[in-house]
Amino acid sequence: MSAPRAPLSPWLVLLGGILAVSTASIFIRWAQQDAPSLVIAAYRLGLAVLVLLPWAWWHQRGRWPALRPRDWALAVGSGAFLAAHFAVWITSLEYTTVASSVVLVTTTPLWVALAGAWLLDEPLTRGLLLGLALALVGSVIIGLGDVCAWDGGLACGGAFDTHARALWGDVLALLGAWAAAGYLLIGRALRKRTTLLVYITLTYGVAAILLFLVVGLLGLPLRGYPARTYGWFLALALIPQLLGHSSFNWALRYLPASVVSVSLLGEPVGSSLLAYLLLHEVPSWLTLIGGALVLLGIAQVARSTPTQAQEVLEEVLE
Repeated sequence: MSAPRAPLSPWLVLLGGILAVSTASIFIRWAQQDAPSLVIAAYRLGLAVLVLLPWAWWHQRGRWPALRPRDWALAVGSGAFLAAHFAVWITSLEYTTVASSVVLVTTTPLWVALAGAWLLDEPLTRGLLLGLALALVGSVIIGLGDVCAWDGGLACGGAFDTHARALWGDVLALLGAWAAAGYLLIGRALRKRTTLLVYITLTYGVAAILLFLVVGLLGLPLRGYPARTYGWFLALALIPQLLGHSSFNWALRYLPASVVSVSLLGEPVGSSLLAYLLLHEVPSWLTLIGGALVLLGIAQVARSTPTQAQEVLEEVLE
């Protein structure tokens, strides 16, 4: 069965989606000049829910009464992992480079595929193991790139505090990938029972509520920021959160999931280029080499575990 005819070029929409999601780390960096990372995370999801809720409530009004207590429980669990994902990943950008952070957080499909193989009691394929090995080696090289330099040889030294901060940021980004994997794995059952719009409205809503609760418990201010900072909050909600992911979801109707899933690898590239142009952040050679290995590992997993990985990657794209 052939794909339906697209009213727009799906390739252009896909490119637009990559550019949209690539802006997230830049907006976050600019917002971090005035606001704590947890406040940024709360506003990003909270504003996205405010945009989604009227549309989801009206157009999916027949779906809401059909939700069972188990569905609400799944939404709470999935939303809690989503809140953790944004909390730790956005915080990671305080400590490490955009290139390192975005590459490491993009490893989510690897951990979902690995966990899926374990949960479904399926054998680990050679391709999956190779992909994981490439990603792990690449992650180690990225860590080295944050504490060492290559100048005819590996030279590690300098300020310990700077290196420790960079490594901590790398760890937080990796924790963000694991939290995103938990969000997808728990939410998979709910996603199969309802529409995408209801699913993301529920999980985004739960995550936003949890983040605002944490912000309140920690006594972090929600008001008093410059107008430009609220503008970055809104830009995060509208451009990478809603427009970016909606573009991927739209493209899935007209292009194979395998093609669209590979486009995920464009986000670290796009984010790194924007960081170079707008933040004057130049990644080291070790970071570039490690990032390339991580992206190759992700592509290898997507190619070698078609049934399992395609389901997972479609959910990541949506």
